Amino acid sequence: MGLLDRMRKEWFMLGIVLVIAGAKLKPSVGVNGGPLKPEITVTYIAVATIFFNSGLSLKTEELTSALMHLKLHLFVQIFTLAFFPATIWLFLQFLSITPINEWLLKGLQTVGCMPPPVSSAVILTKAVGGNEAAAIFNSAFGSFLGIIITPLLLLLFLGSSSSVPFSSIFSQLFMTVVVPLIIGQIVRRYIKDWLERKKPPFGAVSSSVLLMIIYTTFCDTFSNPNIDLDKFSLIVIVFIIFSIQLSFMILTFIFSTRNNSGFTPADTVAIIFCSTHKSLTLGIPMLKIVFAGHEHLSLISVPLLIYHPAQILLGSVLVPTIKSWMVSRQKGVKLTRPMV
Repeated sequence: MGLLDRMRKEWFMLGIVLVIAGAKLKPSVGVNGGPLKPEITVTYIAVATIFFNSGLSLKTEELTSALMHLKLHLFVQIFTLAFFPATIWLFLQFLSITPINEWLLKGLQTVGCMPPPVSSAVILTKAVGGNEAAAIFNSAFGSFLGIIITPLLLLLFLGSSSSVPFSSIFSQLFMTVVVPLIIGQIVRRYIKDWLERKKPPFGAVSSSVLLMIIYTTFCDTFSNPNIDLDKFSLIVIVFIIFSIQLSFMILTFIFSTRNNSGFTPADTVAIIFCSTHKSLTLGIPMLKIVFAGHEHLSLISVPLLIYHPAQILLGSVLVPTIKSWMVSRQKGVKLTRPMV
């Protein structure tokens, strides 16, 4: 694959680098009260656009076939929205005595509170040949649960900005997340045939809007002279994130492949990716709402910005290994079946 093709494929990752660099060069453009007016365009319009787009693109009819696999769904959702954040919290009790930047550590906790993504877990499950229907259902269902549970977890583990009351957070979440999502699903019913025929680039639209949110978030950071991010903390956080991902992938693999688990090899593949991946598309807007006006918002966001490409990179690297394991297990099951 040539350099240009690689850049087209990884345009979003490249975009994150460019918008952060742009925010560093000219932070005054994206701060509150600046030319972009992020207090309106980002806080309300951009976030609502992302979730309207999600509602418009979500094929709810594809999820019905996976609906009855309750044991798998319970495993994924409990691991993602209960075990994951609780384990990170315990881990951070030890890290809190180290010289690592405290706001990056708080950012690690926010990663643990996030729901699964709608895209990456499904794409990697499909690439391996795992239970794609289960991955679609759990990614979508987890996103819906995340709208309610993630803000609660963030407030439980971290608290919110003192300037944003609890009721205000959820009323804003309802108006900018839930309502656009429902409207998107309603509109989809009327233009479903057109959407199937034209196949609009939903992912590109959401990613482009997300880049704007990331840009304004870092404009706030670089316009604040009191914020200083040391390289040591950043390097350690990157190492911790890869370690967490790999450890949790191994843990979900062990639990889902036990003799009495009841999961097929294809189920295990969906479980590994859905349980350990976290949503950047949902996460950044939620952080923007829950920590509105917080001077360290961008530092809190950094671990999630790292986690997103890290989960795609690690998952992509492991696809051949996981696929080889799944194929060998499936062949083993067929060979051990009694002949009729």
